[in-house]
Amino acid sequence: MRKRILIAAIGSIVVVAAAAPAGAIGPGDIRITDVQTSYTMVKARNGTAAGSVELVKQRLYNPSLSQRAIGRATMSCTFFDRRERNCSGTYFLPRGALVVSGTIQSRLLYEIAVVGGTGLYENARGSLTVTSTGLRPKRRELLVFRLSG
Repeated sequence: MRKRILIAAIGSIVVVAAAAPAGAIGPGDIRITDVQTSYTMVKARNGTAAGSVELVKQRLYNPSLSQRAIGRATMSCTFFDRRERNCSGTYFLPRGALVVSGTIQSRLLYEIAVVGGTGLYENARGSLTVTSTGLRPKRRELLVFRLSG
């Protein structure tokens, strides 16, 4: 009887391990920086902020490892009014991409949800906190991804 229980328990562990995505990572933080390389504001036809779209491209860096870019990012935001905007973005890193989405009011300091990813970050969940560290000559930001699994 004990052998059957032990075999059933081992079988359950194998099934759970096999069900986990191959590239998945556990909880942890990723701290990187970015430099904005492109910014476009597409104004709404009626001239108000509502409906305007903000398009941003960035280069990603890990200054503790290298001065060379480690990836890139794209973000698209649609304005609800003069400040509030709904954004979605993808951060392309060496071993996969992280996808974020949510509403922000200011690009100077915000937190947005991590809603998924690819490669090493497949099915990632958590948050991204962005803090602007400089606006001239190009916008620079500190990015902290807090992944919950």
